[in-house]
Amino acid sequence: MGLYDRYLALRVRSAEGTPPAHVALVITERDLLEPGAYDTLSEFLEWAFAYGAERVTVYVSVLDPEAVAPLRRGLESAATPRDTAVHGPDERTDSDAPIQVSVGLGGKHEFTEAVRSLAEEAANGDLDPAKIDEADIESELVLAEEPDLVIKTGAERLSDFMIWQSVYSELYFTDVNWRDFRKRDYLRAIREYTDRSRRFGQ
Repeated sequence: MGLYDRYLALRVRSAEGTPPAHVALVITERDLLEPGAYDTLSEFLEWAFAYGAERVTVYVSVLDPEAVAPLRRGLESAATPRDTAVHGPDERTDSDAPIQVSVGLGGKHEFTEAVRSLAEEAANGDLDPAKIDEADIESELVLAEEPDLVIKTGAERLSDFMIWQSVYSELYFTDVNWRDFRKRDYLRAIREYTDRSRRFGQ
């Protein structure tokens, strides 16, 4: 670790703010085609848990549906520091694995499926439409937990990621592309997070 990285690590560990317990990362299918992309992902996961994260969600934005299967195989075979649940766009998971990797699951699609499921329950008489609340919708989502921090590399957009869950998340955008993402970039994100005052929509 270089001198600057050690400085950042010290700043993060001595910060008054609490580090994020749930970190989310948004990358693209193109990012994973770069040499060393899976090694960088494994390192990212190690950094996250080393600096206070208890859960990590990775969302891989996919434009070509045919890319989902090979990306999923690559992600499943990539070395990770802890148990990992990898799922495609139409799969629900009840896994408690600390690492959740979603390939090609768009937030609009996820929310639409949740609403459709509740509508079917209401049509069957199993659910009173007037009593549907946020908890009912959240129970139908593939990724139920809200991340504290969302990190997006390469561009300032979320790529249709966790539309419902990320409304109160802190967002960190970096113009550093995934192929160049280093530990210092992660530490910068954590430092900025601990310096912020979260408002949770207020």
